[in-house]
Amino acid sequence: GAAGMNAGGVIFATCVASAIGCAAMGLLANYPVALAPGMGENAFFAFTLAATMGGWELGMAGWQPALALTMVAGVIFLVLSFTGLRAHIVRGMPAALRYGVAAGIGLLIATVGLQNANVVTFQGIPMAVPLGGNTAAWIALIGLGVLLVLSALRVPGAVLISILVNAALAMFVFRILPTPQAVFATNVFDGVGSTVKGGFVGFGGLVAALGAHWVEILGLLVVLLFMDIFDTIGTLVGVCSQAGMMKDGELPRVERALAADAIATSVGGALGTSTVTSYVESATGVAAGARTGLSTLVVAGLMIVALFFRPLIELIGGGVPVDGGGRANPMIAPALIFVGALMLRAIREVDWDDITEYFPAFLCVIVMPLTMSISHGIAIGFISYAAGKVLTGKGRSCSMVVYIVAALFVGRYVFGVIAGVH
Repeated sequence: GAAGMNAGGVIFATCVASAIGCAAMGLLANYPVALAPGMGENAFFAFTLAATMGGWELGMAGWQPALALTMVAGVIFLVLSFTGLRAHIVRGMPAALRYGVAAGIGLLIATVGLQNANVVTFQGIPMAVPLGGNTAAWIALIGLGVLLVLSALRVPGAVLISILVNAALAMFVFRILPTPQAVFATNVFDGVGSTVKGGFVGFGGLVAALGAHWVEILGLLVVLLFMDIFDTIGTLVGVCSQAGMMKDGELPRVERALAADAIATSVGGALGTSTVTSYVESATGVAAGARTGLSTLVVAGLMIVALFFRPLIELIGGGVPVDGGGRANPMIAPALIFVGALMLRAIREVDWDDITEYFPAFLCVIVMPLTMSISHGIAIGFISYAAGKVLTGKGRSCSMVVYIVAALFVGRYVFGVIAGVH
């Protein structure tokens, strides 16, 4: 919406692209990892990609060539999946970084949960939000207590039950969330033509911009590639480590998982949404016992069903207004905080007797929640790991993949500065 796109069309594109990606993940890779447009990618699309292209006077809205570039990125992802490059990166990731990434994602999820609970805010400087009159925070804290008790008692579906309990509290007890005026959507295809047509029309604008803006376009494409590649790798490693699916430091069938991700991104760009990526919230399913692609196939089916329950989902998913003009979502906050705690346990597996192992892992853990970016956390992890091994004379103990990825990250940031893309 911030990019000027039709909300109905974007919701349709989100649900369908997610369903296709989830189905591909379940059938091809048999992993309990769901896919959807990433929130970081959404923000990059709306506030950087579309905003930048909108200023180029191409005779069209900025989101149209932005969608075209997203489709191009999806095709590149697919080609890279078949070459095995991304799989080599996963296999070459040191154990310290795997555990650091898993724990960092946990802190990132918990940070998002605390924000949604309206317990802390990161607008301006990080600070606690007073609890006096803070209804959203009290609902979230009550829901977190319910979730912890249900989890301790090993009640199946504890996370989902806590979300429903909080929604009921917000609607009927504290009355900060209105009761739904409708449950079923009357027209699930509303706005679809606008977003689908816009993306393909955008190819004309993208080609026209190459002459004067090829450096900026290349920079934007590089950022898209890095965000998706390393957000996906981080999520796969983090979630599958939590599920105990890593075998001798490797992730079986990783090529298939990465291909499913690339297919979803290509479809998403064609339908009208930003980069589709493996979702860290998949850890909630793993926490409930999911270990196969059956859970992901269920998610795929529910994404299609969600199209028909759009008014209800928009109501609960949209959260509630809070003081200061922002919005919080105390309904889902406890689930995110709880899962973050589960994932943080991975950090205990790091070798805490070797500073060249534990310090890069620590940087992964701290940078992810502070930058709200998985890829930035992975970047500092690879760069510091490679530098630490070389500077302490342990360079031969580090795989060539680490050095190559670290060099690519350094090049990505240098090129981003030159191109004016961050």
